[in-house]
Amino acid sequence: MARIPEFRQREVVDVATGRRLGYICDMEIDPETGRIVSVSVPSGRLFSSMMKNSDTVILWEKIIKIGKDIILVDLK
Repeated sequence: MARIPEFRQREVVDVATGRRLGYICDMEIDPETGRIVSVSVPSGRLFSSMMKNSDTVILWEKIIKIGKDIILVDLK
């Protein structure tokens, strides 16, 4: 299992479109279970990436595979 800082070093790619989404900038963790609920990736635009609301939130269930260098998600 990867540690949280290691997730930030893996690029997130949507398998439905082949689009590179970027790198994880934040995670939401359920305090009762300690499980990851979702991850956030910045939108990619300079101005909007400074605003928290512009992040793409990906539910944990949408993550297909966590590899050594990449995280595959299905956002369809």
